[in-house]
Amino acid sequence: MKILFTKHAEGNFKRFRKYKLVIPRKSVLKTVKNPENVDKISDKPKIIASKIFNKRLVLRVVYKIEHDIITIITFYPSRKGRYYESN
Repeated sequence: MKILFTKHAEGNFKRFRKYKLVIPRKSVLKTVKNPENVDKISDKPKIIASKIFNKRLVLRVVYKIEHDIITIITFYPSRKGRYYESN
């Protein structure tokens, strides 16, 4: 499957770096490809994948799938336990 980033998602890399939080593209892709938690209900038809990012944070990636193309709409860090219980 092809994976694309919206303009907003591309801008997030720079926005988070401004606040001293570097989120590598590789981490976003790993979260989509191998999530620890997937929410397909809250923002349907969008999917929210989550994966542990560091000791305190979970990375959440919002995306949609259309015609075998995954479009990453946005991504953001969240405090562990805010949306689901991670180990």
